[in-house]
Amino acid sequence: MATAHTRLIAIKLAHTVVWALFAGCVIGMPLATFLGHHRAALGLAAAVFVEVLILAFNRWRCPLTGVAAHYTDDRRDNFDIYLPLWLAKNNKLIFGTLYVVGLIYTGAAWMLAQTE
Repeated sequence: MATAHTRLIAIKLAHTVVWALFAGCVIGMPLATFLGHHRAALGLAAAVFVEVLILAFNRWRCPLTGVAAHYTDDRRDNFDIYLPLWLAKNNKLIFGTLYVVGLIYTGAAWMLAQTE
């Protein structure tokens, strides 16, 4: 039988993998745009948008945070994920800003590509 500590480790690993995938989407969207892969950029933007909807319906918390909370009393910003505390604390601000800037860049590049 798995202990609470083992379950917490599994949740933190899963949360970190999911975070890395979405962070990669946020970073990859303007990169795909720059390389002219507009459909790929749209797919990456859509994937992040789904994540934003999930967070919005969960009071701006990842559902895995609530699951992890069952296995520890720790409530630091990174108790549920393997990220440095400063990044976990500022994650939404950093990646939210990068996402919006990426959307603006992607949208502008797409509109310019349509006029060519």
